[in-house]
Amino acid sequence: MAEPTLPRDIVLLVDDSPDALGFLTDALEQSGFSVLIATSGSAALNIVERITPDLILLDAVMPAMDGFETCRRLKANAGIAQIPVVFMTGLTETEHVVHALESGGVDYLTKPINVDELRARIRVHLRNARSAQSARVALDAAGRHLLAVKGNGAIHWSTPQATRLINAATGSDDGLDLASKHIAAFMLERERLGPGRDNLLSISNGGQSALQFTFLGAIGADEYLFRLTATNQRADDDILRQHFSLTQRESEVLLWLAKGKSNRDIGEILGLSARTVNKHLEQIYVKLGVENRASAAVKAAHVLHEV
Repeated sequence: MAEPTLPRDIVLLVDDSPDALGFLTDALEQSGFSVLIATSGSAALNIVERITPDLILLDAVMPAMDGFETCRRLKANAGIAQIPVVFMTGLTETEHVVHALESGGVDYLTKPINVDELRARIRVHLRNARSAQSARVALDAAGRHLLAVKGNGAIHWSTPQATRLINAATGSDDGLDLASKHIAAFMLERERLGPGRDNLLSISNGGQSALQFTFLGAIGADEYLFRLTATNQRADDDILRQHFSLTQRESEVLLWLAKGKSNRDIGEILGLSARTVNKHLEQIYVKLGVENRASAAVKAAHVLHEV
């Protein structure tokens, strides 16, 4: 039986020079990479909205939007901010190298590009990126609702569970962007008042405290860690648990059911399998004296509305 073919790593190559594109595309494909091509910064931004590459090779000097601005915009998108960006340019002054790194690049290659050096650097940065991603996946599997931000409040990374919690609590698919604005103000206030400032940030939703961010401290250069909890979720959990004599997990499942979430969504938010969610729902229906999810949601909403 033939060995399964492993998927190729995807490299997004951004350069306005046809000659450079042709040379680098051939070199990368011969090295086993799949190559996406963009001839401008705006084209690169459009591509990453549809396809997530594993690494980006970015020319620094391009018309209209240069590589530095392109990199800043890439890094402003929390969904792709962790993709390593390697700059390529003939500019060799220290200020240009510094500019590339400050824009969010992880490395800097000078033209003409040495193919062996290019391959080696790409593999190192892909390995490092995978290690960082594995760490975030491990945190997520352990039920950790964590996110890291830069000093200006921009989201650096977020575990998938934290992202789902923020989106669910804010009722928006752009919950990270909404949270970032509050975190930016918090970080600014913290810088003004110093370490003595309260480490808790609460974000209200509809007049109630929906999310609580606990500042855990710096974990790297310009990287700060927060832990998330859904404060209103826990209060509502208590109400449902006491009213219907539910277990803690059953009350959590019922709460998200009342919020209109599907079984799949509930499983993702709470870190449960679909089978486990169904088992909890069976017990919930018995305790509430109902036969289906719609009736259970109505009963739960009625109780929460009375409080």
